Amino acid sequence: MTTTKILESVNKHITLTEEEASYFSSLFLPLKVKQNEMPEKIGEPTRYFIHVNSGCLMSYFTDQEGNDHVMQFATAGWWTGDLPSFTQQIPSIHATRALTDSEILLLPKPSMDQLLEKYPKFERYFRILFQNSLINHQSRIIQNLSAKAEDRYLTFQKKYPSLEQYVPLKYIASYLGITPEFLSKIRRKLMGK
Repeated sequence: MTTTKILESVNKHITLTEEEASYFSSLFLPLKVKQNEMPEKIGEPTRYFIHVNSGCLMSYFTDQEGNDHVMQFATAGWWTGDLPSFTQQIPSIHATRALTDSEILLLPKPSMDQLLEKYPKFERYFRILFQNSLINHQSRIIQNLSAKAEDRYLTFQKKYPSLEQYVPLKYIASYLGITPEFLSKIRRKLMGK
């Protein structure tokens, strides 16, 4: 498993020397996960920041009634994980499950800390990454509070054009904050247009 894709992403925001790229690449632990395997579990401190090389992961939490609430889908090129747990080393409130067989790169917390100390320019990369993530999450919250379910679904389709091919509708409905039955009604209505 290579780090080519992640280096391409990093180079969009900062310029790396060969030494910096090599060091960065050396920090990752490659892992192949099968569908439904969980590289991150609720109740355990998050030890790794996860980069998806291929496949699709889903981060979610489970409420007291046992309902799963999808926080994020992470496809190739995306990062995922419980950031508060990762940074503060507290028990995670999220789980991360592979929705497809996936190849991921794990960045251990101590390695990330060493990276930022040795090469401070990576702070810029991660700041941009976290900034964009915050913007996306805030936009999603506003949309969930103010947009009609049909509009949320159409936005989802634009953001994740191929996800519906392999993600169960119940997870998409959870991400949208609606029931699977209501999502089915929306889909039927849109197919009729």
